[in-house]
Amino acid sequence: MRKNDMVRTQERMYTTALPPQHSDSDSRIIDTPGPSLHLYQVWKGNNRFCFNGRIILGPDSRSLFLTVSLIVVPVILFCAFVSQRLVEQFPRHIGNLIVVLCPLFAVFVVILLLITSARDPGIIPRSLHPPEPEDDGYVSSISSDWPGSQNGPPGVPPTKDTMVNGVIVKIKYCQTCMLYRPPRCSHCSICNNCVERFDHHCPWVGQCIGKRNYRFFFMFVSSTTMLCLYVFAFCWVNIMKIMDAYHCNLWRALSRSPVSGFLILYTFGAAWFVGGLTGFHLYLIFTNQTTYENFRYRYNVKMNPYNRGCFRNVGEVFFSKIPRSKHNFREMVKGDSSSVYASSMSLRHPMSPEIPKTSSDIETGKRQAVAAEDLEDIQSQIDSVGGLERCGTQPRHTNWDHKTNWESSPDIQMLAAEFGMEHGSTGRQKIEGANDLKT
Repeated sequence: MRKNDMVRTQERMYTTALPPQHSDSDSRIIDTPGPSLHLYQVWKGNNRFCFNGRIILGPDSRSLFLTVSLIVVPVILFCAFVSQRLVEQFPRHIGNLIVVLCPLFAVFVVILLLITSARDPGIIPRSLHPPEPEDDGYVSSISSDWPGSQNGPPGVPPTKDTMVNGVIVKIKYCQTCMLYRPPRCSHCSICNNCVERFDHHCPWVGQCIGKRNYRFFFMFVSSTTMLCLYVFAFCWVNIMKIMDAYHCNLWRALSRSPVSGFLILYTFGAAWFVGGLTGFHLYLIFTNQTTYENFRYRYNVKMNPYNRGCFRNVGEVFFSKIPRSKHNFREMVKGDSSSVYASSMSLRHPMSPEIPKTSSDIETGKRQAVAAEDLEDIQSQIDSVGGLERCGTQPRHTNWDHKTNWESSPDIQMLAAEFGMEHGSTGRQKIEGANDLKT
């Protein structure tokens, strides 16, 4: 009698199609009607939007508060405790100029920071379907070292060759965006977007740095360096004026103006950090490299196909026209587009290999988890259980010892629902075979 109940339980599991399980974000995309939604409301990346899609931020945009405070707080201390002494020790018009320039410079730096963070870095639109063979927009041949096994859809090679300034460059297929990435494009696993001329993802800015905001990022870093040097220099001027006025040594002067001493140490350390970053990016601009390319391809030891000479490289970064965004985040999503967004979130679609297969906390800059790993774990559980059923050396009762796991595991039920249509006949054959064994 107990075995009959077990058989009926197994039969219900194979024949009843459970609804697929989705995360909260996926359910929001699937359950809402397409025509009534804007593009930013069904956006598949990890970005955050403000003012009804007018501003796009990165997933770790909260770090902006820390970055702004690191800039503003020292400036407030300088204006409140240091610049007042400078007004008294310099001619009035010069002292007032020193006081006014520092907060204006700080406002300029913060504006550059906000422009860099709230701007589309150059996100490549995702394709609705995998590219057709030799019909993907590139007149290039399949890579000569393409292995026989593929990670992408059938008929789509993982890499292709294209010509850039007379040099063959490999372009890769992105399984998440279902397109061949243009040259210098890379998929950011934090924002989950393919970004044109991808440089890096900056945690201090909370945004990817790409083709459309790299210019403002460099201006922000270099201006921050100049602000640090400005505060550092006039804090030393204040200390020297105190030493001359009171005829004391350095330590007594620091005791009379401890805020100056604190700002000297703070701006000295900050200037080393942002100053070094400014120097590094100046080298990248002169040689027409990105941070990603510098660490990945090592163009200092091999030919850089994008290097057009120092002056042209500088002109490309600072004087070329910034292309318009390829997205209108406030446009209404068509009905079929909404269904495409929903269907692509299914577990059946392959995920990008660049996204790490671990759980992450976006606020700390860690990468997002991949659902495909969970599916592989569930499949391994299925295979292990199925192996025991097929094994002739196992005692008969061991097949039913797993009843509790089958009934209590929601992952197994979800997988059964996912593949129920495909393996329904196989499941019924197993049930009938179990009935024959029982009789």
